[in-house]
Amino acid sequence: MNDTTSTQRVRAVLADDERLMREQLRSRLTEVWPDLDIVAEAKNGLEAVELVKEHKPDLVFLDIRMPGLTGVDAARQIAQLPEDEVWLLPEIVFITAYDQYAVEAFEQGVADYVLKPAERERLQVTVERVKKRLSQRHSNEPVPDDGKPAAPMQQLLHKLSAQLNPSGTPAYLQWIQATVGQAIQMIPVEDVLFFISDEKYTRVQTATLEALIRKPIKELVDELDPKLFWQIHRSTLVNVKAIAGITRDFRGRQLVGVKGLTEKLEVSRSYTHLFKGM
Repeated sequence: MNDTTSTQRVRAVLADDERLMREQLRSRLTEVWPDLDIVAEAKNGLEAVELVKEHKPDLVFLDIRMPGLTGVDAARQIAQLPEDEVWLLPEIVFITAYDQYAVEAFEQGVADYVLKPAERERLQVTVERVKKRLSQRHSNEPVPDDGKPAAPMQQLLHKLSAQLNPSGTPAYLQWIQATVGQAIQMIPVEDVLFFISDEKYTRVQTATLEALIRKPIKELVDELDPKLFWQIHRSTLVNVKAIAGITRDFRGRQLVGVKGLTEKLEVSRSYTHLFKGM
């Protein structure tokens, strides 16, 4: 297992379109986190996504503003990459020259940020937070009965995207046009309990019907209100209001119970933090 609590070194990808900023951050990281291995550097968001696919790091530093594909857009694509038995999706640290991106979600521990030029003291805080998250994500702590769920990464990405492009923020989907038997039906989004995809279709489940659409989860994530729908698996979005409880199966995997249904939804390991106590 890619267990960062052991002697195995943490592996990182660093993405910034300014070479001097990459060098400065690399130098500062060497000072405050000598055990960190920066396995690759990217000059833009597209390179960052490809390098994450190639190297499967534990951690990615992403400049928020990069040409072609912003750091926020790159983070969206990274969040949809397939994990496996060994690799979990990486922790994200955003790099920014602008304090306005230090939104509340950063302080809630969803992700972290580094203001450039990177100062040793603030970078040390970031490093300690990242180390803690990397350690916690590999633990098998029981889910507290009264623990508040953590805010999902998708909420942070929506906020950052809105700040980057305030005039172009699209409205969230209100209706789903889906196939039910031989008919096309308009389903209010708030009535959907969960969306779950296979290779070809996405299943739309409400309390009274099951329907199919061709829109994949990676598109729905960007079109649905992230406060209402949480991604708990690469192929699954669940309505927060429909969550009845969290249990574990005999292998220790988290399962989400859905109100009114006997079906359980599996939580992949990269999303177990959503249901750990703060």
